[in-house]
Amino acid sequence: VQLQASGGGLVQAGGSLRLSCVASGSTFEKLAVAWFRQAPGKEREWVSCVAAGVRASAGTTGYASSVKGRFTISRDNAKHTVYLQMNSLIPEDTAVYYCASGAVCHTYALHDWGKGTQVTVSS
Repeated sequence: VQLQASGGGLVQAGGSLRLSCVASGSTFEKLAVAWFRQAPGKEREWVSCVAAGVRASAGTTGYASSVKGRFTISRDNAKHTVYLQMNSLIPEDTAVYYCASGAVCHTYALHDWGKGTQVTVSS
């Protein structure tokens, strides 16, 4: 599976961005897709994940506590795309964001990774 993340940019605090992760292949519906981020000098951080299936729901998605209530993950299987809607952005959200895919939403199962997209939030 090849993944391509996009949608990053520069935004002021309080603003919004929507990241997209497009996956190749014909088995997209069977993939769990996660978002991670890495800020300069910091370790990679898990942000959110949506399980394999038809659509995202409260029972098939997870969020890091630092983004819960501000970020929303969703999937469009017809477009082979997972989105990360990021609202109420804060400077601490500044990082390179990566998407990864695998069978389930566990780090050990996320084998395929895309190149990152830079998100910069100014204060």
